[in-house]
Amino acid sequence: MANPILSRPDAFTPRAQQGHAQLQYGQQQWGQQGYAPYGQAPQQFQAPQQFQAPQGTIEPPMTLDDVIGKTGVTMLTLVAAAAATFLYLGTLAWPQVQTTTYGALVLSGLVGFVTVLLVSFRKKVSPAMVLAYSVIEGIFIGAFSFMFEASYPGIVTQAVMGTFAAAGCVLAAYKFFNIRVSNKMRRMVFITTAAFAGVMLVNFLLSLAGINMGFRSGAIGLVAALLGAGLAVFNLLIDFDDIERGIAMNAPKSEAWRAAFGITVTMVWLYTEILRLLSYFRR
Repeated sequence: MANPILSRPDAFTPRAQQGHAQLQYGQQQWGQQGYAPYGQAPQQFQAPQQFQAPQGTIEPPMTLDDVIGKTGVTMLTLVAAAAATFLYLGTLAWPQVQTTTYGALVLSGLVGFVTVLLVSFRKKVSPAMVLAYSVIEGIFIGAFSFMFEASYPGIVTQAVMGTFAAAGCVLAAYKFFNIRVSNKMRRMVFITTAAFAGVMLVNFLLSLAGINMGFRSGAIGLVAALLGAGLAVFNLLIDFDDIERGIAMNAPKSEAWRAAFGITVTMVWLYTEILRLLSYFRR
């Protein structure tokens, strides 16, 4: 009932920890019986193939440093792609910049959505695919930011500062106030987020057909932006809790890429909602 990227049953659950512990126990028993340590073939005895632990199945557990490092890589990649897109659009003439910006928004948005699904449903996370998402979403953020900056100069800087300030406050509150995420809270956030996403998806599809439901303007748009920013904050809180549980359950080190991916997706959502929210106040 949390971020689907971070709540896979084979990643941040006791099952992953159990498998890791069983493999370690098998190694200890192998050594206690007087045979050669794992990875070193004995001179007079070779264990049958079915009793040998497969190569590459054991990896160290995920740590907080792993998550921070991978998140830094994904965020820096996204920011670099966004900055390059923003600067490139600024070099175009006005008739061309409109078409290019709109095309970049639609194309990168659709490709980014498909990439999220591909990464989320893979049993083993692919670092290359995570970085590809960062580049694609960076293009989307760059075009999205350029569109708002053209109408409200300086708003992008305010949105970036607001996003990281909000994320920092959520993390500080989670750690220092010892916030615990209950199952009831997860269900409420999940249901509300799913409903909000469904309404915004329908609104987007109708807007392509020229139908305006009013969710991107006026009082309804302001309420939608406030609700979206609030939901993004709650989802970020649940992300932190999922990652902490994954570390406690000895999730494999490679899952740090999944954790970084989940945080990046939520941060992108938070930034877009804060940017839209600021635009209403600037009006």
